[in-house]
Amino acid sequence: MTGEDIRIAVVLPAYNEAATIAQSIRAFHAAVPEADIFVVDNNSSDETAALAAETLFALDCPGAVIDEPRQGKGNAVRRAFADVEADVYLLADADMTYPAERARDLIAPVLVDQADMVVGDRLAAGCYAEQNTRRFHDVGNRLVRRLVNFLFRARLHDIMSGYRAVNSLFVTTYPILVEGFEIETDMTLHALDKRFRIREIPVDYKDRPAGSTSKLRTVSDGARVVFTIAQILRYYRPLLFFGFLSLAILILALLAGSPAIMDYIRTRFVYHVPLAVLASGLAVVAVITFGIGLTLDSLANQQRRDFERHLLQYRRTHSLLRNRRREAAGRRQ
Repeated sequence: MTGEDIRIAVVLPAYNEAATIAQSIRAFHAAVPEADIFVVDNNSSDETAALAAETLFALDCPGAVIDEPRQGKGNAVRRAFADVEADVYLLADADMTYPAERARDLIAPVLVDQADMVVGDRLAAGCYAEQNTRRFHDVGNRLVRRLVNFLFRARLHDIMSGYRAVNSLFVTTYPILVEGFEIETDMTLHALDKRFRIREIPVDYKDRPAGSTSKLRTVSDGARVVFTIAQILRYYRPLLFFGFLSLAILILALLAGSPAIMDYIRTRFVYHVPLAVLASGLAVVAVITFGIGLTLDSLANQQRRDFERHLLQYRRTHSLLRNRRREAAGRRQ
């Protein structure tokens, strides 16, 4: 793409970020002056929206303040992806924790079509561990990273970074069903499952400045992330999910039936009849559960095939539209 063809959108979800929103906009405008900046006001009760609008106007920066009353970062990102049209989307938090000066480093691989998603890796240089005062979050990050890498045979370092650039292909094929801070994990899992190209670039990370309050809640947000992974397994790795569930039920059946089995071995009679009935029922449930996993796995495989065909058609259409834009720009010149 030529410079005239490129449309870059910086998306800043913001909830009660009056202390940092103006500084964040100025920093990203200085780093990527040709980009449109969109602040998604996520039901803030302070002056976030007003300060954002004033800053955009003062900088004469293209963009807008988008109102999203449904609480949750996932809802804010969903609204931005629905309302904003661009070639590259740069997602960041509005709390000055991510370095705006690294914006071009994240955008560059997407622009030259070397990646569909570029993630700002906070963990590589150890900055997150030094700056983060919520130790349970660091433990949660490691747990989620190891689990995702194991399930998808990946080698990613920062699953939950909120600093990332994605192309329009990813945005238009990504259904956002999550509502909160698990959005980053969900984006990564979707990219892995659909075989999008992911690149990680080490970036610095610093804790929020004084006067700015984190919206993260260690226990509740961590539980939602784990639940999201379970849901992804259920939908995209159903054989693994229902296979483990079937195995667990089968183990319970063996434990429940062991007294009845021992009865029969010793006396050729079964005295623990209720346990024998329970074990039989659990064994049937285990077989049915495994059968459900096999059926859903076949459906998931067919959906992947359909998605690949849809992706190929989209790439061809997108390439055609891009060429037409170039021709139109050439005629204007």
